[in-house]
Amino acid sequence: MLTGVIAIVGCDGTGKSTLSANILNHLQQIGPARRHYLGLVSGETGDKIKSLPFVGVRLERYLAKKASRAQDMKKTLPSTWTSLVMFFLSYYRAIQLLRVRRFSKKGTWVISDRYPQAEIPGFHYDGPGLTSTRTNSWFVRKLAAREQKLYNWMANYQPELIIRLDIDADTAYSRKPDHDMQELKDKIAVMTQLNYNGAPILDLDATKPFKEVLATAIAGIRKCQKYPDHQA
Repeated sequence: MLTGVIAIVGCDGTGKSTLSANILNHLQQIGPARRHYLGLVSGETGDKIKSLPFVGVRLERYLAKKASRAQDMKKTLPSTWTSLVMFFLSYYRAIQLLRVRRFSKKGTWVISDRYPQAEIPGFHYDGPGLTSTRTNSWFVRKLAAREQKLYNWMANYQPELIIRLDIDADTAYSRKPDHDMQELKDKIAVMTQLNYNGAPILDLDATKPFKEVLATAIAGIRKCQKYPDHQA
């Protein structure tokens, strides 16, 4: 278990980023704390790629397009090259998790926006992007097997607490109207099934007033072993 690591997970529109920022502000008042994004080619990771000189914007668009096409788990993988892109994106995620582990060992609180899981495939769900059933290529099948092992390894590093934000599809869509409704429904359904390898999970209703959600989240964090006045 990664001491002091708090993962915020949930569908788009649940307010993960806002909650993460507010929890970070709270924890910084009691000790060293930082926020770390464990998603892939979207959000903060996409912004970092865009910032690369000369090729950043084009590279981010290319990777996002490849990843988006391959995230539909009902479709076959389009090419060996796309599979390689996805495989290396998963390794990038593993490298980020190693950074989180390093900060945990140093005694720093880490608020993780999203967290990898090995139970259900799909980058949308922070799981493996490749599956052997989606390809006839022996090479891609080998990549898929290696990627699954990578996610199994990541799943062994459980955060001290997972805060899962629950929401209904209509509310999520009202907050994220640029997202596909069916995609939101699929992600909501999958998120409720994940147990993150047995890590402690605090389920919160993201449709409630934010102050109430934040207060309940902090109350859950106060029960962590690392918290100064740990409450059993």
